[in-house]
Amino acid sequence: MDLGLTGKRAIVMGASKGLGRSAAEALAREGVSLVISGRSQESLDAVAAELMAMGAPKAVGIPADVASNEDMDKLADGAVAALGGVDILVLNHGGPPPSTAVDMKEEDLAPWFQRIVQAPIHIVKKLLPGMRAGGYGRIINIGSTGLQQPIPNLVLSNTLRAALLGYLKTLSAEVAGDGVTVNVAAPGAIRTDRSVETAKSLGAKSGKSVDEVIAERSKTIPAQRYGQPGEFGPAIAFMASPLAAYMTGEIIRIDGGMVRGF
Repeated sequence: MDLGLTGKRAIVMGASKGLGRSAAEALAREGVSLVISGRSQESLDAVAAELMAMGAPKAVGIPADVASNEDMDKLADGAVAALGGVDILVLNHGGPPPSTAVDMKEEDLAPWFQRIVQAPIHIVKKLLPGMRAGGYGRIINIGSTGLQQPIPNLVLSNTLRAALLGYLKTLSAEVAGDGVTVNVAAPGAIRTDRSVETAKSLGAKSGKSVDEVIAERSKTIPAQRYGQPGEFGPAIAFMASPLAAYMTGEIIRIDGGMVRGF
């Protein structure tokens, strides 16, 4: 299926690995020009070359840290300069350290609020006027199923992602008439460095290996397995496309049926 994305321009944050990279690869295959962000220029350059080999007309890496609003400005301005504008913004960042609600350190709230809530809002506000003026915009947040069913041992993620969701849902109603959609892609258990880190943390408490933790959790998922990163990106590409123009303010789960409620 041709998603009609040829010629569109996107920023994908945190695209050097994991779910961000999966999203960038899916967009590249649809002919989208890309600016990708991460910590290391070297790793971003390597990924950018691979994205161009997959079909991206242009792919540029710009290092940017979500701990800094100045970096978010640099990323947004750099993307507009490199691509001539931004039609698609994929919000993504590293996850906070695992913790139970009882053991959560209050001093972790402020720095992770910056990364999970403030930085995404900052770059959205920076790029939104251009999307509205052009009559086309796709803002997609890589969230978590914890938004609908809190995930044990991930209290910071559960708490702060919900704050960002409140902003994005409010925004979606305000800009829908301008051709701008705002949606959340909510991955479940997908085999990434992050999911392995979480399994390691749980295993340390229970005396189980990472593989044992993953095997046990897989039994609770109707699909009976963790997802692969390549099974995530195509959902992002669809949400970014003109075909999804009437879908906004939604949480779209890619979770193998893990969340039992609708």
